Amino acid sequence: MSNYDVVVIGSGPGGYVSAIRCAQLGMKTALVEKYDTLGGTCLNVGCIPSKALLDSSHHYEDTQKHLEEHGIEVQGPVTLNLAKMMERKSGVVSQTTKGIDFLMDKNKIDVLHGIGAFDDKNTLTVHGKEKQTLTAKHFIIATGSKPASLPFINIDKKRVITSTEALSMTEVPMHLVIIGGGVIGLELGQVYRRLGAEVSVVEYMDRIIPTMDGAQSKELTKVLKKQGVKFFLSHQVQGVSSDKNEVTVTALDKKGQEVQLTGDYCLVSVGRKPYIEGLGLDKAGVAVNERGQIQVNDHLQTNIAHIYAIGDVVRGAMLAHKAEEEGVMVAELIAGQKPHINYNLIPGVVYTWPEVASVGQTEEQLQASGVAYKTGQFPMRALGRSRASGDVDGFVKILSDAKTDELLGVHMVGARVADLIAEAVTAMEFRASAEDLARMSHAHPTYAEAVKEAALAATENRPLHI
Repeated sequence: MSNYDVVVIGSGPGGYVSAIRCAQLGMKTALVEKYDTLGGTCLNVGCIPSKALLDSSHHYEDTQKHLEEHGIEVQGPVTLNLAKMMERKSGVVSQTTKGIDFLMDKNKIDVLHGIGAFDDKNTLTVHGKEKQTLTAKHFIIATGSKPASLPFINIDKKRVITSTEALSMTEVPMHLVIIGGGVIGLELGQVYRRLGAEVSVVEYMDRIIPTMDGAQSKELTKVLKKQGVKFFLSHQVQGVSSDKNEVTVTALDKKGQEVQLTGDYCLVSVGRKPYIEGLGLDKAGVAVNERGQIQVNDHLQTNIAHIYAIGDVVRGAMLAHKAEEEGVMVAELIAGQKPHINYNLIPGVVYTWPEVASVGQTEEQLQASGVAYKTGQFPMRALGRSRASGDVDGFVKILSDAKTDELLGVHMVGARVADLIAEAVTAMEFRASAEDLARMSHAHPTYAEAVKEAALAATENRPLHI
């Protein structure tokens, strides 16, 4: 039996980062992972491979449609080697997961492969190639999430698939029907649309990315429609049937009329759910709520004080960077420090092109809560940098308090806004006003100038370039 200060269960972004921080703070740390590679969903079948495919498919589309306007002529037809594209994606994943291995060795963290299950609140058995029993002063559960589905859908992983299978396809679909207009469905939908598939998105709500600001939803819908994606909004899926070659999705539109969509693949992308199976939480006495989430307090402690839980298994947005922040916070709490997370300032990003990024409150949230606010918006197409690159879709929208001018929310659609949103997060962490942003010098020509212009619009309705 091995004894540790901390045992972390799950090696996704929350788990491995938490283990590193624990080790940095001088704790003897072990990391338990059931799969052969570290990194969890994000690095293996999520964030990293999807971004690799988004970048590769973007290059393919640019070569087909946009290089000529830059004076670059390609002789002969542009052909797609999907196997090579997938090989590159796998290489990116492998390189990234090996980087985690290096970090574990560097920080002297013991890595144990196998399924970790509590025997009681103080003991964890790792069921791997050989059984190992661990005791620890503290446990951190970071087992993440898995794709959710609808009870009447049979995901056969052949024709009816999840994001995991969509990241390793051996052919480009002729018609990919996507159930769910959220982040994952839209990103993978754009990948295969660029590669030549017909793509149809069926969404229960009346708009895509429904948790983000309405203006972003409207803009992204417009852009994706222009790219050829078809949307069936306010449609409630009733059933999915499949055979060896075909899938049929049946839904009811907002008038109650039946609609059928037939394709060769159906991607079920209706969200994710906490993964807690096999942990033996009952033996440890850890409480779980009706949504399958592990219950935690503000310090991310479960009802068993020395057992913590972070990331997708607890309440809040299922985001890799949220899990990382929680992992660091728990490590520092165990070490006696007093860290803090402002959950209102966890940014959200959609990695389509144009990208979509948000932080803080949406306009709909402010209206619902009765907060008086000002708004300023600036279109990307008014920027010299956007015209130079040809990325003219999108905008920056700033919401600020009507009385104090404090920034309440910043919402962006455009080129590189996944990186640009960090400026807004920084400003809001320091409780900056819209006027503060408006008075900051922004380099010219950059996409970031749209932030300054939107701030000017929110402050005194005086943008300079529209």
